[in-house]
Amino acid sequence: MMEHAAPSPVPLGQAEVFQALQRLHMTIFSQSVSPCGKFLAAGNNYGQIAIFSLSAALSSEAKEESKKPMVTFHAHDGPVYSMVSTDRHLLSAGDGEVKGWLWAEILKKGCKELWRRQPPYRTSLEVPEINALLLVPKENSLILAGGDCQLHTMDLETGAFTRALRGHTDYIHCLALRDRSPEVLSGGEDGAVRLWDLRIAKEVQTIEVYKHEECSRPHNGRWIGCLATDSDWMVCGGGPALTLWHLRSSTPTTVFPIRAPQKHVTFYQDLILSAGQGCCVNHWQLSGELKAQVPGSSPGLLSLSLNQQPAAPECKVLTASGNSCRVDVFTNLGYRAFSMSF
Repeated sequence: MMEHAAPSPVPLGQAEVFQALQRLHMTIFSQSVSPCGKFLAAGNNYGQIAIFSLSAALSSEAKEESKKPMVTFHAHDGPVYSMVSTDRHLLSAGDGEVKGWLWAEILKKGCKELWRRQPPYRTSLEVPEINALLLVPKENSLILAGGDCQLHTMDLETGAFTRALRGHTDYIHCLALRDRSPEVLSGGEDGAVRLWDLRIAKEVQTIEVYKHEECSRPHNGRWIGCLATDSDWMVCGGGPALTLWHLRSSTPTTVFPIRAPQKHVTFYQDLILSAGQGCCVNHWQLSGELKAQVPGSSPGLLSLSLNQQPAAPECKVLTASGNSCRVDVFTNLGYRAFSMSF
């Protein structure tokens, strides 16, 4: 009679090897600062959200352990594409749904979802990525956009979806809010930036960026991967060149001399900060002059976050993340002070 061999013991260190491989292939898609300004949430391609203590990492007594997450939890089955914070909640988006988490509970390491919502899709089988979230404080609402080519508005008080804005013919990558008026900008794969008036729930302006010769780069495609707005001005880029536009006249005023497609852009004081392919955070003057290129630790950057919460001036930093397990921290914008890591 043949004897059955005893099962082989699991090699010691297998979990560590798996975690090391995970970190090697990690992408951090999204970031959000806590309402108090002392903590940073980062979401990755494995559906995990890590919470870092900025105040501990920036302390003069910081150790290596201070730059690790204070808590990590599984939030979505797929990647965490986008996150925003209200005065009490962290909102995260993945494939087909958005979830709400209470910051007070997260910081006590009680990471249980408060609610989840799914926009009304055309079919029950449709599970598009939600990769852009935007808060509209004046109407206490959240706008979601992504793979179904629509902008969905959710009432944050009731959780109900109140409208869907249709006009894009392809995947939406990015959203931006014009603070002074209830208007939202959206950009996507169709190469258009569309301006929506939330009062009438209609598209009121379209800029097809790739059709303007000075911005067009056909070899990179027509997709718009990032945009930001400041009153009557907009900056956007992706396949087309990173360009500053005057919105009222739909005129491109400055084309920034950078070849790599940009994935994130923001206005900051009298500068424009951008990041994308390549490891650098680019500092641009409005005239188009490159003021600085500050190297980070990731080969490509997808997300920039400026912590400007008045409650925590000691934590006023820029953080950058992308194609690695690290979140770079820039204390004075001029250099990378250190990195925090999953």
